[in-house]
Parts: sequence; structure tokens; C-alpha cells
Amino acid sequence: MSFRVDFEPVGRRVPCNPGDTLLDAAQRAGIVLNATCGGEGVCGRCIVQVLAGDASAPNLTEQAELGEEQTRQGWRLACQTEIQGDLRVHIPPESFATAQRTQTEGHALPVTLAPAVQSVRDVVLDPPGIDDLRSDATRLREHLGLPELAFPLPVLRTLSTDLRREEFRVSAFLRGATLVGLRPHGTAALGLAVDLGTTKLAAYLVDLSSGETLAAAGAMNPQIAYGEDVMARIRHALDQPQGAEQLRLAAVQALNDLALRLCAETGRAAADIADAVVVGNTAMHHLFLGLPVAQLGLAPYVPAESAALDLPAGEVGLALAPGAQVHLLPNIAGFVGADHVAMLLGSGMLDGGGAVLGLDIGTNTEISLITRDGHYACSTASGPAFEGAHIRYGMRAGPGAIEKVLIHEGQIKLLTIDNQPPVGLCGSGILDLIAQMRRAGLLNSRGAIGASGSDPGFEARIRPGGHGKEFVLVPAAQNNGVEISFDRNDVTEIQLAKGAMRAGVEILLKKAGITAQELERVVIAGAFGTYLDVQSGIDIGMFPRLPRERFVQVGNAAGAGARMALLSTAVRARAAQVARQVRYVELSSEPAFSSTFARSLLLE
Repeated sequence: MSFRVDFEPVGRRVPCNPGDTLLDAAQRAGIVLNATCGGEGVCGRCIVQVLAGDASAPNLTEQAELGEEQTRQGWRLACQTEIQGDLRVHIPPESFATAQRTQTEGHALPVTLAPAVQSVRDVVLDPPGIDDLRSDATRLREHLGLPELAFPLPVLRTLSTDLRREEFRVSAFLRGATLVGLRPHGTAALGLAVDLGTTKLAAYLVDLSSGETLAAAGAMNPQIAYGEDVMARIRHALDQPQGAEQLRLAAVQALNDLALRLCAETGRAAADIADAVVVGNTAMHHLFLGLPVAQLGLAPYVPAESAALDLPAGEVGLALAPGAQVHLLPNIAGFVGADHVAMLLGSGMLDGGGAVLGLDIGTNTEISLITRDGHYACSTASGPAFEGAHIRYGMRAGPGAIEKVLIHEGQIKLLTIDNQPPVGLCGSGILDLIAQMRRAGLLNSRGAIGASGSDPGFEARIRPGGHGKEFVLVPAAQNNGVEISFDRNDVTEIQLAKGAMRAGVEILLKKAGITAQELERVVIAGAFGTYLDVQSGIDIGMFPRLPRERFVQVGNAAGAGARMALLSTAVRARAAQVARQVRYVELSSEPAFSSTFARSLLLE
């Protein structure tokens, strides 16, 4: 008898035997956990969370290390936990011995600086005295020449303390005629831009006076512990008594942690952050704000709110300047959210004429088609396969992940992240492998694996498996006993993901009344979109068969758009206008979607 363990957020699934430990299973899956004691249970670093399934009860070592509350919540030491059935396990970032690659790169287009918050850096007040008994607020109003200056309650609570700590020499952060906060004299106001992705987070610390991005950082979205995709998280929010609040707090804490990390890198303080912009898809937007999500889980998938929002940062849970606000760009409809609006802004798709197709590829892929006659958009549930999830030897982009594959003249060449020994396949490597197998005749258009008969070396790599034939990409004998293979189920996962995406593209083209050949430009955004080989995507039918020069990869354009909105109120106004003009297409209601999807499954 064997069991199966699913490791999140790396998206690895591995078979194991009764009595194996979770550390054994992780090592078999090519996941390197912090286990400096060699699995003796004394270092306490291989902490994981059992989300579902059967495992041994916590032993005395675990109880002493983790405590009653953590063990009750499913936290375990991987080296001490024996597998007694199928399991779903979450690995927190600190338990990885190696970091995962996140995507923060994305070139923001130039904007005219007009941030919502301005800083006045040379405020020097006369201190109060027996002959000057004005209130601190009045003293500041009169000095700034703003008789109507408003003080939000959180600002008032710190006003007098801040002035005296700085001996009445301060910088004032102003949002119009509202005081956002006081900081030491000469301090420039900062802004925080965040792309709240389903799988990954990207955050940017920006100087609002100069427009310079001072630091950027990425992290995995901790909500993954409650589900890989948005529908799973919606179910968790609805099915668990505190599910929605768990998801909200996970996101808020992650953003606060990123803000502190960015401030530490630049020698600044979180109180210097006077403004924030957060973008995400509709589900991430709602979960972050604690809005109801039940209606998002059922057709017609209606958001609670689609308009742009400006909310007190403290009310949302972000620990920034006392009067800071967080701006959320508008959602379009369904699951096409504020992150897609930001992508449209940051990618430059909105500028220039001609037909332009944009794809922001992720767990959910948002697609826009802009023509002279209109702007159409849809969302497809491409799933986590492009992140390596549900692929037998798939993994997210980290050291040792195969990211490039070349099969040529009887040889297989691999490129791994950080040039480490191969431990699995990340999304770009999976895409390359399928394309290369197609070119070599090892895979037909329907996804069946079979030898071409032209190369005995390749024929030897094809063998019967549990799901039909499988292809051995890395033999164990050549990789310190670690084998990496690819089977029919793996191919199917990619067919479903790429098929959903291509079907969405075809439906939008039909709506606009144009053919793929009329596209002047195809913009590819997102973390997976950054590293994939476009030609591989063309070869398997994920993208329209167009000349390679019509494709452009723009990195994290959503993050770029968020930064632009942070620096310009005019950009925010344009975002609102764009969201109103988009014609949203709900694919599930399209009569032609099923047949289009079926055709799009072909690898051609």
C-alpha cells in the first residue's frame, strides 16, 4: 500500500509508504527543508502544517518544540511525522532551505508626478508658551496656511507626541487638506505598491517626491495554505467558521511583513509610508478587504464592489503612517480584477493603435483584446499547472528546477535555476519539454507519449507507467538517484491549462470580429510569462501562430501599473475610465466555449 503527499505551495505530489516521515517524502520530492539536525528532531526547523489527511499523533518532541496551540492547528516537525494516509501539507517560507523565485521585475512607464500625498519637509514651528496657548493643530494649520486642514483621529492621537519628540521641527505629509502624518524634519513621504497575486506577492517601496523605486521584494502568498486557487479559497472562506478572517489576516500580515522588509533595506520606517496602492484579482481584492465572496463562487460571479476604493490603511490592517490610505484600483467584472487594470496600464497596451492581445498568465489568466472598435476581456481558470502544481515532478521556480529543455540530435540538454542538480520541473521547463517532445516525435497532438522510432536512445527513455507510457527526462543513475519523468497525466494538466487560455483568446477574437493574423502585438505578462519560451508556447498551440517578433514579454506589468497609480492621480482616473470601457465576456455563458476549448486541447 502506498499513499500520496501533496506539498504546498511548491505544487509537488509524491507517492510514499506507510511509516515514511514527511521529511522523507519531501526529500523524495526534491524539496530541501531546513533540517540541520539530520532529522533527529532537535533543531526545530523543519516545521510544516498538515492541512488534511492521516498522520501520526504529535510526539513528545513535537509537543515540547511547538506547544499545544500550534500542534492543535496542525503544525508539525516533518522529521517526526509519520505518514499514515494521503496528506496535504503546507510548507511555510522559513522551512525551505532554499528560496523560491518570485517576480518583481517590470518596467513602469514614465508618468508625470502627481501623487495623492505630498510632503512638506521644512516645517519649523514656534513651541507653545505662556503667551501662545494655541492648540498644536491650530499652530500647524496656521504655519502651513491651511485653515481647513483636517486631522484624522489616528493622526490626532500622535500629533502632540510627534511634535515634541522632534522639537517642533517636522516634515508634514499632506493628502490635499488632510494631514497624513508627521515625521522627522527633512523626511520624504514614501508609497507602497503591491501586486497581490493568487500565488505570489510583489511589493515596491517608492519615493513619492522623486518617483524612484527604492526597493522591491517578492514573497509567496500565504493564503496558499488554504487553497491553491481562488475557488478553493472561496470554499474555505464559506465552509470554515473563521475561514474568511484567516485568509484576510494572512494577506494583511504578509503585506505588513513585506513593508517592514523593504523599510529595513532602505533604512526607513513604516510610518514614512504615507500612501499605498494594492491590486489583485477580484477574489484577492475581496478576501483582502473582508468583503463577502459567496457570490463570486457562483455564476454570474458578481463582485460586491467594482469601483476604485480609498480606505484608511489602519482600517484595512496595514501598519503605515497614521493617516495613510490604501487605494484599490477598480475591478472590471467577474475574476478580471484590479491587477488586470494595472497590467493594462503598466504594459503600454493602452497606447498606440492596431489590434493588441494581452495575457497576464497565472493561476487565473486574464486576457484583453484591444481593437479600434472596442476592448474585450475575460478570465480563464488556467490552474496551477504552469506553476508546477499537479505535475508529478513539477515544482515552482527555485534552485534545481529545470527551466529550459532542448532535445536535439539525439541529445537532451537541460538548464536549471542556479545551475543546481535537477530536482524537478518548473512551468517554463514543462512548456519547453512538451514542445521539444512534439518536435522530436515523442508526443502526438492529442498528448499521447510514444517513441518516434528514429532514435534508439529516446526509445529507451519511454516505458510503461501507472498512467500509460511515460518519458524519463533525467535517469536516476545520472542524477544521484533522483529520477525525473513525465507521464500522460502531466501532459493532460498542461493541455487543460493551455486549452483554457487559448479558448479564451479565440472567443475574444470572435467577439471582436477579427482573426489572429490581424494582431499587431501580443503582450505576455506575469511571472510565468517572464520566463517561458514564446516559441514553445506557439509550437503547442498556447499562443496564436504568429511571427515571433509580434510577441513582447513585459514582466510584472501589474506591479508596474500599481507603481504608476501610486505616483499619479491622473493614472488612477485613467484606470477608472478603462475599467468602465471594457466589455467583459463571461466564458461559461458562451455557447461556443465548450467546442472551442475541446479544439484548443490539441498540441498544435
